[in-house]
Amino acid sequence: MIYFAQAKYLYLLLLIPLLFLFYWLYLRVRSRRIGKFGDKSLVVQLMPAASVAKGWLKLSFFSLAMLCFFIGMARPQMGARLKKKDTEGVEVMICLDVSNSMLAQDYTPDRLDRAKFAISNLVDRLNGDRIGLVVFAGEAFVQLPITTDYVSAKSFLGSVNTESIPIQGTALADAINTASRSFSTGSAKSRAIILITDGENHEGDPVSAAKDAAGNGVRVYTIGVGTPEGKPIPMSDGSLLKDKDGNIVVTKLDEQTLKEIASAGNGIYVRAGNAEFGLNTVIDNIKEINKKKFESVVFEEYDEKYMYLFAAALLFFIIEMLIPDCKLGRKSEI
Repeated sequence: MIYFAQAKYLYLLLLIPLLFLFYWLYLRVRSRRIGKFGDKSLVVQLMPAASVAKGWLKLSFFSLAMLCFFIGMARPQMGARLKKKDTEGVEVMICLDVSNSMLAQDYTPDRLDRAKFAISNLVDRLNGDRIGLVVFAGEAFVQLPITTDYVSAKSFLGSVNTESIPIQGTALADAINTASRSFSTGSAKSRAIILITDGENHEGDPVSAAKDAAGNGVRVYTIGVGTPEGKPIPMSDGSLLKDKDGNIVVTKLDEQTLKEIASAGNGIYVRAGNAEFGLNTVIDNIKEINKKKFESVVFEEYDEKYMYLFAAALLFFIIEMLIPDCKLGRKSEI
């Protein structure tokens, strides 16, 4: 497929038909002027070197040159040039809790948006490392496969909200297991999972899942989001979430569970703050992991074709200049 980086220059192609129109009008005006001197057939005999066909031929090559030149100015590009690139770094799968409890506003503006902001800043720090994203609530799924495409990572992150998972809950074990299965093949020493959650209302056995991950060489880090005293959960209509008995639900940080998960996963636990979320501390620890070399096929740029069109335009210009204005071997007797 052909793309044009400067498509606006294609409008210049409309000038080419006008060249033929103006030349045709010029010939008509010239013919009328010749007729003023007398009989046209006699006047033409007095100008044996004149050639209307040569004029059309020169105009045709000039028009071809302009056609190539204008299209070249529009910078046609074909496909995408892919390049294999060797990078050295670690693989990090981030597991982000998107349950309703992450809407609590003990952070500015709330737990989830504060976490997304911190992850976005983390992505800006990465250099050669691979990152992936797992979102979870009552179940977990891979939002972004492991990649070095940081632009796409931030784009996928921006689309995450509490509606990303329809089933409510906090399936920590499922999140850890899903992330563990999402790494690329290779050395397990370069892998880490960062679990960002309030740790409350967990399902399954996340400590056992962290042990299994550690047994496969994957370190599990946890970042606790929230406060021990807790906060109510605001709803979209402005009210607060209530339980079946009509009591306001207060979501609290379960630090003990998150500490046990981090310990079982050979990682560390960090409690997120408003100023320092804790990802910097985790990343500094992760960077101590043995780095691994990756071979990635990355998008480099579109393959430019304008230079071929400029070369063709130059060739047609040269041919046009080499075509004589009059018939060869004949001289006018006027």
